[in-house]
This record gives sequence, structure tokens and C-alpha cells, in this order.
Amino acid sequence: MKVKCVLCDKIESIENESLQAKKLRNRPIHTYMCNECNERITEKTQKRFETGNFKLYESKAPDDEW
Repeated sequence: MKVKCVLCDKIESIENESLQAKKLRNRPIHTYMCNECNERITEKTQKRFETGNFKLYESKAPDDEW
């Protein structure tokens, strides 16, 4: 299966029977990101997290009394 990276528009091929290919076929909201872009984003996020300026906004679930 040929896939295109969302960030750098590089075209790669992945196995048709892989879990990632299945997710991309069945759920159009899932997007593909190449390994280089994924590593670059991971490194930059880690640097921001270490500076203390990184805030992770999580949805707050209401507490149920039941």
C-alpha cells in the first residue's frame, strides 16, 4: 500500500496486511506520518517538555456519584 506523509509529502510503501495499513483503510481520519517526521516531532516535544513550558491539556471527565 502506498502512503503519503502528511507533513513532508514523501511517498512510502507499507505492507497491505499490516495493522497500520488496516487503520488507514478503515478509518479515514487516521493519517500517516513517516519515521523521520515522527522522530523530529518527538525530539522537539521532549525538549519543550523539559523546559517546563509544555502544558498537556486533558479533557476533564465529570465525577459520577453513582
